[in-house]
Amino acid sequence: MFQIDALSRTPVYEQIVEQCEQFLLKGVFTVGDKLPSVRQLSVELAINPNTIQKAYLELDRRGLVTSVPGRGVFISEGAIMKVSEDRRENLGKIAELTKELKLAGVKEEEIIDSVRTAYKED
Repeated sequence: MFQIDALSRTPVYEQIVEQCEQFLLKGVFTVGDKLPSVRQLSVELAINPNTIQKAYLELDRRGLVTSVPGRGVFISEGAIMKVSEDRRENLGKIAELTKELKLAGVKEEEIIDSVRTAYKED
């Protein structure tokens, strides 16, 4: 399920966090789902358990998971909505980028086509 790019400049724990967020948005994870144990994921990905723990702590800090001692780590209520809201904040970035593209001479139709293509993918 999780895949780590060892050549990426993104730290491994952040790759895990980002993938969890993507899994939430795509419906792979839903509220109440149990995440793999730290030990299990550590073996599966061949990475240090502390790295997995760091990722799980970050997910907990963001309110996306809940840790139940002795039972594991579970997707929390409202996790999908939190990730969705965080992604919506990127709309401001899109507006800024669109202005830059306009200044660079990119036509409105090209930008709209690019957005439509992105929506058709996956």
